[in-house]
Amino acid sequence: MKTKIKYSEGPIDIADLKDLVRVPDFLPSPDEIARRMDKTKITITLSADSVEFFKKKAREHDLQYQLLIRHILDEYVAHQMQNEKENEKTKSGKAH
Repeated sequence: MKTKIKYSEGPIDIADLKDLVRVPDFLPSPDEIARRMDKTKITITLSADSVEFFKKKAREHDLQYQLLIRHILDEYVAHQMQNEKENEKTKSGKAH
């Protein structure tokens, strides 16, 4: 049989809170969320194998497969853009 939790109506004793640890804020700012929402609808033809792969992976993670594809493409683009920035810095550094 499960043990029932007994709740009190009184104030919390600060001494009971000494072991609590503050968790740093990890949520994105509203600006970051707003930027992620900028979307453009497209029509794209993918191989049947690719679509089946993404559908399978999406089911495993309880996601929509289109969302999974979009996330992978967004990550790829972010990585490529970072590489381009680093390459530009390297090129501009060599030009001097």
